[in-house]
Amino acid sequence: MLKRLIKEYSIITFGAALAATAIYFFMLPSHIAIGSGTAIAMVLSNFIPLPVSTITLILNIVLLILGCILVGPEFGAKTIYAAILLPIVLGIYEHIFPNFESLTGDAFIDMLCYIMVVGVAMAILFSHNASSGGLDIVAKIMSKYLRMGIGTAVSVSGIVVALSSAFCYDTKTVVLSVLGTYFGGLALDKFIFGLNIKRRVCIISPETDAIVEYILNELHSGATLYDGIGAYHGDIRREIVTIVDKNEYRLLMDFVRKVDDKAFVTVYSVNEVNYQPKPRKK
Repeated sequence: MLKRLIKEYSIITFGAALAATAIYFFMLPSHIAIGSGTAIAMVLSNFIPLPVSTITLILNIVLLILGCILVGPEFGAKTIYAAILLPIVLGIYEHIFPNFESLTGDAFIDMLCYIMVVGVAMAILFSHNASSGGLDIVAKIMSKYLRMGIGTAVSVSGIVVALSSAFCYDTKTVVLSVLGTYFGGLALDKFIFGLNIKRRVCIISPETDAIVEYILNELHSGATLYDGIGAYHGDIRREIVTIVDKNEYRLLMDFVRKVDDKAFVTVYSVNEVNYQPKPRKK
C-alpha cells in the first residue's frame, strides 16, 4: 500500500512540475492567457503587486475551499496536493530564472509548445485521478448552479479567462489566448484518450483453443467466447473477443497468423477499460 502511494504521488509530482514548466517557460513569457487558474493569476499580476506563483497559490486555496462548500468534498488529496505543488514549483522557477524571456521569441510557437507540454502533464494528472485545481473547480461550480454540462462549463470558463487578457495585452495576444484555449482542450482529450487506448479484437478461427490459451497464459489477458451462426452456410462458429493494448495486439496478431493465416479478425479502438479479469480457477 505504501509503495503504491509513493509511486502514485511521485508521478503526480512529475505531472504538476511538468505543468509548471510549461506555464513558466512558454505561457508566461508571451502572456498567453490559455484558460487556466494560472492564466487568471497572470492577468491579475498586472493589477496586484504579487508574483504569479503567489496569486496562483492563493486562488487555488480559495477555489478549493469554495469547491468544498458549494460542490461538496469531491476534491481528493491528490488534487489538493497537485494544486498546491504547482504554484510552489512556479515560485522556484521565479527565484532561479527571474524575468525569464521567451525561449522561441515567437508567441505562436510558445502557444504550441505550451499546449503540447501541458497536455501531457494534465493527462498524467487525470490518469491518476488528480488535477491542478483552478478552472476545474470553477467548472464544477458552474455546472451545478448554472445547470450546464461539465464540458461546456470548462469551455465557457476557459474562454472567459482568455478574453480577460484584453484588459492587459494587445489584440494578437487575446486572439492567441482564445485559440490556445480551444486547441488546448482538443489536445488534452487526445492525450487522455491516447494514454488509455486499447484494442477490442474479435477473432473467428478453427484454432479457437490454441488462441484462447495464448491470450490467457502468454498475454495474461481475458477473453470472451460467443457462438454465432454464419448466414451463408448456417454453420455455428465460435468468436473470440479480447481487449489488449498495442504491444499485446502485435503479439496476438503474430500468433494468430502463425496458427491460422486465414483467420477472420476485426479490430476496434477502445478508449477506456475498467474491468479487471479475475484469476483463473485451477
